[in-house]
Amino acid sequence: MKNFQQVLYWGARIVAATLMLQTLYFKFSASEESVYIFTAIGMEPWGRIAVGIFELIASILLLVPSMVWLGSALAIGLMVGALGMHATVLGIEVMGDRGQLFIYAVVVALCSAYALGRSLSSIPELIKSKLPLFLQKRK
Repeated sequence: MKNFQQVLYWGARIVAATLMLQTLYFKFSASEESVYIFTAIGMEPWGRIAVGIFELIASILLLVPSMVWLGSALAIGLMVGALGMHATVLGIEVMGDRGQLFIYAVVVALCSAYALGRSLSSIPELIKSKLPLFLQKRK
């Protein structure tokens, strides 16, 4: 069972990182869909580039064992923002994508939440002491 949990933990991290890395090409190349999305939410071009940079950082941190907690937290924050924009401004479907970007955001958020839950014990004590009690999981 422990091996399965380890595979699931790594799988969740890899899926979240891969999905975020996959979208970077579109953000950094100013694809029509990315420009449309960030124009609609009033954050083009600076927001598109900043979100891309943060997604790159989160993806890298998700793959570094001692930093999974930070990469997961950053990814969750980014996906909460993306899902919020889908819920309030963009809608589920964007430019005929059949909700693919929305689904990606949900999958990344779920995988990152799982990874964060599994990595709580690696959060440094100084930071952990400032967190709400339910996040202060002990070793």
